[in-house]
Amino acid sequence: MRLPAPIINESRRLSSSSRSWISPISLTSKKKPDPPPESSISPPETTTKPQFISHESAINLIKRERDPQRALDVFNKASQQKGFNHNSATYSVLLDNLLRHKKFNAVDAILHQMKYETCRFQEGLFLNLMRHFSRFELHDRVMEMFSLIQVIARVKPSLNAISTCLNLLVDSKEVDLAKKLLLYGKQHLGLQPNTCIFNILVKHHCKNGDVDSAFGVVEEMKRSGISYPNLITYSTLMECLFAQSRSKDAMELFEDMISKEGISPDPVTFNVMINGFCRAGEVERAKMIIEFMKKNGCNPNVYNYSALMNGFCKEGKTQEAKEVFDEVKETGLKLDTVGYTTLMNCFSRSGQIDEAMELLVEMKASGCRADALTYNVILRGLCSEGRTEEALEMLRQWGCEEVHLNKGSYRIILNALCKNGELEKAVEFLSLMSKKGVWPHHATWNELVVRLCGSGNAELGVRVLTGFMGMGFKPEPESWRAVVESICKERKLIHVFKLLDSLVY
Repeated sequence: MRLPAPIINESRRLSSSSRSWISPISLTSKKKPDPPPESSISPPETTTKPQFISHESAINLIKRERDPQRALDVFNKASQQKGFNHNSATYSVLLDNLLRHKKFNAVDAILHQMKYETCRFQEGLFLNLMRHFSRFELHDRVMEMFSLIQVIARVKPSLNAISTCLNLLVDSKEVDLAKKLLLYGKQHLGLQPNTCIFNILVKHHCKNGDVDSAFGVVEEMKRSGISYPNLITYSTLMECLFAQSRSKDAMELFEDMISKEGISPDPVTFNVMINGFCRAGEVERAKMIIEFMKKNGCNPNVYNYSALMNGFCKEGKTQEAKEVFDEVKETGLKLDTVGYTTLMNCFSRSGQIDEAMELLVEMKASGCRADALTYNVILRGLCSEGRTEEALEMLRQWGCEEVHLNKGSYRIILNALCKNGELEKAVEFLSLMSKKGVWPHHATWNELVVRLCGSGNAELGVRVLTGFMGMGFKPEPESWRAVVESICKERKLIHVFKLLDSLVY
């Protein structure tokens, strides 16, 4: 007998995982079909032996399955095999599948089932659940998953588990829950914070702009005698100081880190300094950091060069950015999408869109894959120079090449068509966008209605307005005014009355 979802058979809760159990996400129970009429002819016997599902096969099948119910069916089918018992890995991949599809009730049912299992569950299973619930902004559930480590895995949570949970709560600005976790760890787990936990607290204060409290945590770290500040600690503090325009203090801290603490910087730390100087408009000092790295045996990586390029681009120094780009190629480093896109954007902003398009060709030839942001830089550059026809042609070409574009790609062109007064083309393009399931900004389509009416094309204006109203969008009062005034000028009062009726009702 099959029980209604999401009930799990009570007797199953105390049995081993080798027996079948009821799916907690089944929505209906299927009625068994009537048996066929008896026949005097016996069907030939088939002795096809079903293929045994190993743990590895079960994991791969569940991981690839897009339908959560079918994933659970695979799990159940494997459990029905003689001698098969699910382990931490099979439970983990099933829970991961269900959470990706937001089947929270099913997850709860399975977690309850796991309390009665005899297999040993790994702590990593619960860390993964914490990350999922944090992504869904279910922060109380993050705490619940932490507490289940002791209940289901039957082990004391490690410092890694505490660090993971604390980091998720701090990143989500759940300060009260973070304090609750630390208090629980101190009272019930004998928690002695390690460097990782202290660094999370430093990051929390820095994110809130409270650099003094962040330094207070560092002093407490030193007094503990157990944990000591490391490169991550100093990099976080320096980034906060740069963000507060305290570049001098950041550099003094950098020198103290090397001379007093004996900690050597790495490219990540140098990148904090390069970005900090670039944001402060001191791009020449950022360039000096690159030279300092090279002289001190720390080879700049592609991210260091990209940060410097970005700094030059923001100041409109295209030639200097191109020189950095050429230096990267000379060193043998392979530029990534961000590096290419940064320079293309620099070319585009300085009116050198043809150079940007040539760089796109070079980028593809090098094997570096362009993303939607890269293509949008080209489209925006063409449209800013009034070359909307070329932008439309590029859009068609990329569509044939199955290039992944985003809604911003279409909005760039629509905005340009409206701005240039190419209103009929804008309406045609709007139709293309609707077929792609992409809608313009609220202000854009309202502006299009006003411009159409202002140019004496009230009929098209009404079509656009009523079309968006039919999809549940609310026009701005200015759009209504433009439509009514335009129709009144054409002495088509019957249309005005119809529009007024739609406005009232």
